[in-house]
Amino acid sequence: MSKNSEKDQLKDRLEQLRCHFTWKLLIEDVEIADLENRVFDQIEFLDTKFNVTQNLLAYVKHLKGQNKEALQSLNQAEDLFQTEHAGQSEVRRLVTWGNYAWLYYHTGRLEEAQIYLDKVESTCKKFASPSCYSVESPDMDCEEGWALLKCGGKNYERAKACFEKALEVEPENPEFNTGYAIVVYRLDGFSKASEMGEAFCLHTLKRAIELNPEDAYIKALLALKLQDIRQEAEGEKYIEEALRSMSSQTYVFRFAGKFYRRKGSFDKALHFLKTALRATPSSAFLHHQVGLCYRSQVFQMKVGTIRQPRGWDREYIDKITKSAISHLEFALEQKPTMEIAYIHLADMYLEAGNYRKAEDTYKTVLSMKSIPEEKLQEIYFRYGRFNEFHRKSEVDAIIYYLKAIKIKKSTFSRKNSVSALEKLVLKKLRRNKADIESLSILGFVYKLKGEMGEALECYERALRLAAGSENSEGRVP
Repeated sequence: MSKNSEKDQLKDRLEQLRCHFTWKLLIEDVEIADLENRVFDQIEFLDTKFNVTQNLLAYVKHLKGQNKEALQSLNQAEDLFQTEHAGQSEVRRLVTWGNYAWLYYHTGRLEEAQIYLDKVESTCKKFASPSCYSVESPDMDCEEGWALLKCGGKNYERAKACFEKALEVEPENPEFNTGYAIVVYRLDGFSKASEMGEAFCLHTLKRAIELNPEDAYIKALLALKLQDIRQEAEGEKYIEEALRSMSSQTYVFRFAGKFYRRKGSFDKALHFLKTALRATPSSAFLHHQVGLCYRSQVFQMKVGTIRQPRGWDREYIDKITKSAISHLEFALEQKPTMEIAYIHLADMYLEAGNYRKAEDTYKTVLSMKSIPEEKLQEIYFRYGRFNEFHRKSEVDAIIYYLKAIKIKKSTFSRKNSVSALEKLVLKKLRRNKADIESLSILGFVYKLKGEMGEALECYERALRLAAGSENSEGRVP
């Protein structure tokens, strides 16, 4: 048999494995550095009995072309399994062995790849699996769920399906419930959930805490979710409880910082965020949160000085504006796919009077692909505002308000776009009552609001004006 056909047959067997190389993890090239930083931080600071990070780190190292370092990570995963996770199902070792086999294949060490394939096959026989190289097991579904969850938002729906599948077999399993609660929380944050969705997210978080009562990470997420639904006092109890624990302290500080930022306690928020930053200085999440704290302080001070700060107030606002820009820029250097951070950075460029950079920032985010619809709505709305009030382009403002509205997701950004569009066309009609386009758009707005009588009246006026215009153009002088 030729070497090429032998390699092809080996690859056919490798593709039957269940591991990071076959799970189709959606990771953009620009996300790899941030993902690696996050995995390192989790290995160092996240106290968990769920051994999933070394395998993912090995895969990330491979994506970077660092196969030697990837093998070292797999060695560490094996050591951890034997010393700290010996009680876990042997099925989970199939993930590590599968990753070994793929790495050896990619480095041309085909005999060693075959050794690990044989290990997998032997274990599959032990579990009476109908497949030679994979096992149907809730533990394996859970491993896949964790891998997908850690690789970002494009993978969350599939992660959720993996944990659901595992829970169908073992509904009381603490790890499966923890993974499921985290992914439901993350998905809930992507869009404005219904009351039923909010209630379901709360239920999954509380269920995870029942089964993992010492897990401070989950308590902090529950606190943030309670804050989302205006139960801030109840949420603060969970944050305080999480802070009393020594478990996953760096991560608890992150979430405490976010909680107190949203509460308006900016000094307290900055204390927790900067404490966490000292431990994880490359965290895009933390730099974004610190930038948001400074951004909120700028807006708060401007309201307090009736939007015309002078003297020391102006000097202090300039200082914290620069700090906000610095942290937001760093966050985007680390994670260029953090779409919403571009809007926050554009805000601060505007505050600093740098309109060109604000415009460039909007153009950068608008050129990105695969932006979730809810985020795209907000970007369109905010860019519409930028065009209306800073570029003084009513035409472009209308275009982007309409783009936001045409995404049929019931969000605050869509509601705000409808309101902004209505105010703008009414302003145009006060200047020119015969503006046919503005009348048509106003009719569209009234239709969206369910005010059909007003909508019909606008459309009829627009039609009469259009007909009159055609008649006047058709007359012979």
